[in-house]
Amino acid sequence: MNRFYPSLFVAIFLLSCQLETPPFAQQEGIDKSRQTAITYAIEQISNSVVGINVTQLKQQQVNPFFDPFWGGFFPYTRTFKVDNMGSGVLVSPDGYIITNTHVVDNATEIVVTLRGGKSYEAQLVGMDNLTDIALVKVDDSDLPFANLGNSDELIVGEWAIALGNPLGLFDVNHQPTATAGIISGVKMDFGLKESGHVYQNMIQTDAAINPGNSGGPLVNALGEVIGINTFIMTGSNYSSGSIGIGFAIPINRVKEVAEDLKKFGKVERSYTTGVHVQAIDPVMQRYLRLPTSEGVIITDVEKRSSGERAGLQIGDVILAVDNRKINSPKDIIRVIDEGLHKVGDNVTLTILRESNSIDIQLTLEEPKSKWWGF
Repeated sequence: MNRFYPSLFVAIFLLSCQLETPPFAQQEGIDKSRQTAITYAIEQISNSVVGINVTQLKQQQVNPFFDPFWGGFFPYTRTFKVDNMGSGVLVSPDGYIITNTHVVDNATEIVVTLRGGKSYEAQLVGMDNLTDIALVKVDDSDLPFANLGNSDELIVGEWAIALGNPLGLFDVNHQPTATAGIISGVKMDFGLKESGHVYQNMIQTDAAINPGNSGGPLVNALGEVIGINTFIMTGSNYSSGSIGIGFAIPINRVKEVAEDLKKFGKVERSYTTGVHVQAIDPVMQRYLRLPTSEGVIITDVEKRSSGERAGLQIGDVILAVDNRKINSPKDIIRVIDEGLHKVGDNVTLTILRESNSIDIQLTLEEPKSKWWGF
């Protein structure tokens, strides 16, 4: 029995030695745990993220009644310079950078700063106000650039990392700030804004986005750009900070717009159809014996126009455009704008003709004269 106790103590000692993790093994485990999908994504994208500082010309209506010097009796416009900031992402080794239109609009000077602090004076290649996408360029080569993903394959709940220049912090240490969250929602439609921007099919994220993040990339766990951070909801007129509701333009749309900006300096959205329309009021409805006052009536179709080739006729009533009901000429313009259509695109018109409803494909053509129709 006495021999049993020494043997038991030896067994317990040996077992404790086996269970104890050496300090170096613990450290190795902690080091590995620090490397996550998020850190990998940030490492992949950071070198291609830039800070943007611009000097912009702004205009303000001034009422002379409130002018202490009574400079005149009529309202006038005052032009002044303001400094603005934003973010961008390099998309090619020769210096093309994607950002938001509202970051560089009316800019007299655009300064781009790369990670590490090297700065360039950038040139505006083009911008599309409707989509709020702009393309600028710096004169250099062999620059780091981002991999662009596929925003059609997003999964709600997957990682989302926002990088950029919030509140001008890029100037503090010359590298982008990163925040992480998830894809909170997709296909968020906000329609046409007073600014003239159309925010359709937007990506929602709870990754913190703040003033200065506009134009920067939203990336997935692979470090691929899936969107361009554009605006936030603050929930208050008195606060401009993030409350976890940010929105990004899907990268697939950005690619299309950027390609046109690179080739042509703009996206051609001035179109014609040769079709002239008028809203239907009760008097017109009774006079023409129309079965409905909804929609608009075609009053003229120009010769050799896309409207004529589509088979549209005077007296046809347009009830809907792309399956969206319309009741005025302005409704047609709004629906086409919100569809982000451009010259060469087709829209579907739902037509009422002699009590029959038919769908007609209408092509948006480049204007050839001032007599343009809608």
